[in-house]
Amino acid sequence: MTPETQTAAVTHSFMDGKVNLYKRENSKFWQCSTFIDGKNHRISTKATSLTMAKEFAREWYMAAYVDASRRQQHSRVYRLLNKFGMKPEAAATAAAPAPHAKEQKTSSGHTFREAAEKFVAEYGVITEGQRNKDWTAQHAMRVNVHLMPFFGDKSVSEINAGLVQEYRIQRATNGYKGRKPSRSTLHHETVTLRLVLKTAHRYGWITAVPDISAPYKTSGKVKHRAWFSPEEYKMLYEATRDKAKNPPREKYKHLWEDLHDYVLFMANTGLRPDEAGRLEYRDVTVVTDQDSGERLLEIEVRGKRGVGYCKSMKGAILPFQRIQKRNAGKPTDKIFGKTPRVQMNEILEEINLKHDRDGNVRTAYSLRHTYICLRLMEGADIYQIAKNCRTSVEMIEQFYAAHLKNTLDASAINVRKSKKKPEKGKL
Repeated sequence: MTPETQTAAVTHSFMDGKVNLYKRENSKFWQCSTFIDGKNHRISTKATSLTMAKEFAREWYMAAYVDASRRQQHSRVYRLLNKFGMKPEAAATAAAPAPHAKEQKTSSGHTFREAAEKFVAEYGVITEGQRNKDWTAQHAMRVNVHLMPFFGDKSVSEINAGLVQEYRIQRATNGYKGRKPSRSTLHHETVTLRLVLKTAHRYGWITAVPDISAPYKTSGKVKHRAWFSPEEYKMLYEATRDKAKNPPREKYKHLWEDLHDYVLFMANTGLRPDEAGRLEYRDVTVVTDQDSGERLLEIEVRGKRGVGYCKSMKGAILPFQRIQKRNAGKPTDKIFGKTPRVQMNEILEEINLKHDRDGNVRTAYSLRHTYICLRLMEGADIYQIAKNCRTSVEMIEQFYAAHLKNTLDASAINVRKSKKKPEKGKL
């Protein structure tokens, strides 16, 4: 046997153990293998040198990883489409431009379709661990459902501010199922479009990314977030408490009990619904606060901004203890899991609190807004609220403090300067 074939048992692992190099018996070539997407993949490097074999294996692994990520992206897109009640074929036609604005294929240059496919394949890989998977999938959905039918076969060099404005007009006049897209929806689509154009720019397909910001854009009307006033919040938790005691059907009693504890817990912690959904029993500790001397919950929150911390109001302790006892929760079990949207919507409709007086829709997120507003009304420090809710002071001032009368200090507003009386003997 030659020296090469005598090393059949020698293996090398690299890229954090994700790629293995080995030699088969009676072969002088290195083989490489990896485990991706639930399957083992193997290929011959056709190289006798270990250095050359590693180079080949590294490129092969990255290509296989990108392909697997692309398949996962497409499956997430289809799941999202099904979630919104849209078929992939119908989605493409729903966003198609009006007959008088039919797109024409470009005769030269790279198309938007090519740039979009590269963006979707790269984005999930590059941002893995830094972006929520659903957010990544929504970029792919916006590309496939809305942007691709309009821009797909156009050259990326043709896309300018005027064409993007035509797209906005087309979207506004041909909304899906007769519903016009909201301002924020169009903004998200513009963000996705800009990312695709940046991808084209990176590959040298365009010399610069055009300015595609919305024209005629003034400062949007600042709306307050939908919340429950103290009276409305009392109506809500009393209604959920009655449902928990007297459920419509006995077998669903635990669902109404969980909803009641969910409402109290959320309104006393200010967590976002997605943060509460990720919460496990080991993330929550009942402690006695050193500063206030009150018993409260210390919560380790994992949300859209990474890991943060929250100190609850004392009203969150009993709901937490009840739900832990009721479900015999283990440290690694989720406390709430999915947001109870069905029960929440049912109770809000029942007590006529689904919309506020301005027509804003109330959801589970409104419990977070209620927590912030009630703390402001009771005189809490706005900076400490921002820290506890893992947001910024600017966000609270813009969306919460602006519409609360309690944040206005009448003693500072109704100040009058004392007028000096003229001295005697002087006019």
